[in-house]
Amino acid sequence: MTFSDLKLSAPILNALEKTGYTQPTPIQEQSIPPMLLGKDIFGCAQTGTGKTAAFALPILQLMSAKQEPYKGVRTLILAPTRELVIQISENIETYSQELNIKLQTIYGGVSQFRQTEGMKKKPDIIVATPGRLLDLMNQGYIKLNNIQFFVLDEADRMLDMGFINDIKKIIPKLPQKRQTAFFSATVSESIMKLANTLLHNPAKVAVAPVSSAAETVQQKVYYVIKEYKRALLEHLLKEENIDHALVFTRTKRGADRVAKELNRNGVKTEAIHGDKSQNARERALKGFKDRSIRILVATDIAARGIDVDKLTHVINFEIPEQAETYVHRIGRTGRAGESGIALSFCTNEEKPYLEDINKLIKKKIEVVKVHPFI
Repeated sequence: MTFSDLKLSAPILNALEKTGYTQPTPIQEQSIPPMLLGKDIFGCAQTGTGKTAAFALPILQLMSAKQEPYKGVRTLILAPTRELVIQISENIETYSQELNIKLQTIYGGVSQFRQTEGMKKKPDIIVATPGRLLDLMNQGYIKLNNIQFFVLDEADRMLDMGFINDIKKIIPKLPQKRQTAFFSATVSESIMKLANTLLHNPAKVAVAPVSSAAETVQQKVYYVIKEYKRALLEHLLKEENIDHALVFTRTKRGADRVAKELNRNGVKTEAIHGDKSQNARERALKGFKDRSIRILVATDIAARGIDVDKLTHVINFEIPEQAETYVHRIGRTGRAGESGIALSFCTNEEKPYLEDINKLIKKKIEVVKVHPFI
């Protein structure tokens, strides 16, 4: 199947062609047709499955087909982190390059001035984190009474991060008559409860349950004592000729320590986590994408929404406590049909976490039995 089989308009197809996209992913194949028919969507899909295009392409097509005098923002997309907001907006700008559609991002951690000035330019689409959106709504800068399309992305992450009360304050400000797309990587009782309050007779779409670690990712684990982890990391970067890798730690302090050590040894590295300023995070992400930065060390929340083309390696410097988090982490590589490699460093204390991961992905990760720091 190609994108043209999905009945997308010429301007959108041209933009996709320029980007090199020809074949839709399974979530796009399943979501685009019902959304073009005006149906609500309940999507179970994790990051890396192509879900931004799954909701953005039909919304852009429906918006451009119905041009009307400006009455206010027509589309609201809510995402849990600033990085994801930026990622989604970059993708939408790519898809809409031949359409006359204006977009505004709204997120905290930076001055609101540029965002309130942006609202004066009459944007058609807002991509926002809930907290800052609510703040600007309360100040009278943003009204949602003309919303026709509403997307709640990474709803499970929203709940984990404590945004449920903000979301409950935003929902009543939206028109009853609207089209809604709801996406979550996991489906719990609380997710279903929230979805049921938002969706009307939705089409249900689901791909790649969280237990299926990307088939295109080669996974290996190194048993190592804690004190030797940094030495092992430097050894692998050199010996395996790894020129571009995303390294995960469990804590902000751990991310800073790893980045500092690598820089001291001549490896251009940046850390990205919640204590960094928004500008520093954006700068690090840009440097990593354009490969002027070789290694990006990230905590899990900061990494949600990082989408880097042709990323070859993900390294779990520390094994995550939640097995699902491991699947999200390694899903940063091996995307869009490319192959990828995920390496994990495991201490004796972390072995129970590794066992949980093996259970979840239904296979034993290959153990590297010979290395200098065993």
